[in-house]
Amino acid sequence: MLIFAVCALCGVTATVGNNRPVADEMDGKVDALVQSELQKQHIPGAAVGVYRDGRLTRAQGYGLANVEWDATVTPDTIFQSGSVGKQFTATAVMMLVEEGKVGLDDPIKKYFPDAPETWNDIKVHNLLSHTSGLSEYETGARTKAGGPFYMRLDFTEDELYKRITEMPMDFKTGEDWAYRNTNYVLLGILIHKVTGKFYGDFLQERIFKPLGMSRTRIISEEDIIPRRAAGYRLVKGGLKNQEWVSPSLNSTADGALYFTVEDLQKWDAALYTERLLKKASLERMWTVEKLNNGKPNKANYGFAWEINNVSGHRVIEHGGAWQGFTTYIARYVDDRLTVVALTNLDSGHANPKKITSEVAAIYNPALKPVEQKPIEDKEPRVTQMVKDLLRGIAEGKAKPVQFTEEARKRLFPDEILELGPALKEFGELKTLELMERSEEGERRNYRYRVKFAEMTLTISIGLTKDEKIARLNFSEE
Repeated sequence: MLIFAVCALCGVTATVGNNRPVADEMDGKVDALVQSELQKQHIPGAAVGVYRDGRLTRAQGYGLANVEWDATVTPDTIFQSGSVGKQFTATAVMMLVEEGKVGLDDPIKKYFPDAPETWNDIKVHNLLSHTSGLSEYETGARTKAGGPFYMRLDFTEDELYKRITEMPMDFKTGEDWAYRNTNYVLLGILIHKVTGKFYGDFLQERIFKPLGMSRTRIISEEDIIPRRAAGYRLVKGGLKNQEWVSPSLNSTADGALYFTVEDLQKWDAALYTERLLKKASLERMWTVEKLNNGKPNKANYGFAWEINNVSGHRVIEHGGAWQGFTTYIARYVDDRLTVVALTNLDSGHANPKKITSEVAAIYNPALKPVEQKPIEDKEPRVTQMVKDLLRGIAEGKAKPVQFTEEARKRLFPDEILELGPALKEFGELKTLELMERSEEGERRNYRYRVKFAEMTLTISIGLTKDEKIARLNFSEE
């Protein structure tokens, strides 16, 4: 399908360890797995890092960092971070908390006194945990030409802040969870207000330099940066370069970093110590945030980390996607094993989490996820409605009347219109399996596994008692 698929077999590696026969066997399994995934997912290039007890066990590059120059990925190839960069922003905020300069329970109006009244209940911890209720600034309609955050225009921090204040709230603070890059843009501005330093300079001074992360920095397409990978999009089966983004919008605190798998080993090692933060602060970041009703949020999200478990083994993890790059870090803290995968293909096609989870299972078979089986579907009409909805979205014919008023405001027209081409590109809908059903007050919640010809997704949908769609979320399987 793509001419670079054969090139994905090439690679450059660095391996550390004394037991060569065992290491060679594992290396061979990892190589076969990653090379297979690059071909299946049509990824030009990837870097994979494996760390044990904070020490580098393996760092390897696969495929192409730059297709036009036929340049291979190496262990020190630079990739864009995407939202994996949020954990550095969260760490910076927690440093300020330890210093008494910021309080997790501080209303953010303490730092943004002219904020609208709808922000009155938002506290710093709500921004860190995505429970603020703020809407997403980075939607297609808002970032296209003529939109308030057009991606090809530069904005000052004050301009970004003002435009964010003009957006409506999605829900009341603390009553729900929704991943919003907006939260971390504001945290970057907050860091600047408190320290007098651009958040990227603060990260360099307090995190990157002390840890020796010499290749990690804020994105800059202007600077000469050795061994920088190019980002790609897959469009109708063909490879395209990443779309250009203005310098200011490529330097916000929601995930605009460069790093390597070698630098991330130093980051991982520091998280086992108190070099950056006290243990109590780290544990706060790795504690699932509770909503106003006292229940954990639906994403098991702390501060810039998801807290999950695989077969009873705790895993602290996060993914990222930006400008034709996708990334994932999974820290199996009970096993003191971390796996990182960095790729240079867009999030609609690359799934680095699949790589990290399968590599982890090679090193420790107990970490192999147990495949969840579908449950009995006693409401086939709901399942049929979901099938019809997916087809309608793919064809651009989804009907707003099917949704609650709040969901309509959030999803129409922008998010639904963006979903359409992606679903269509995934090909024919093969199967739709009910994986979970629950009730929350008068709302019924369903989680389905949907297999398209080219992709498997998880779809979560919430229905009101009058059959209106109150919630619709998509995630990769």
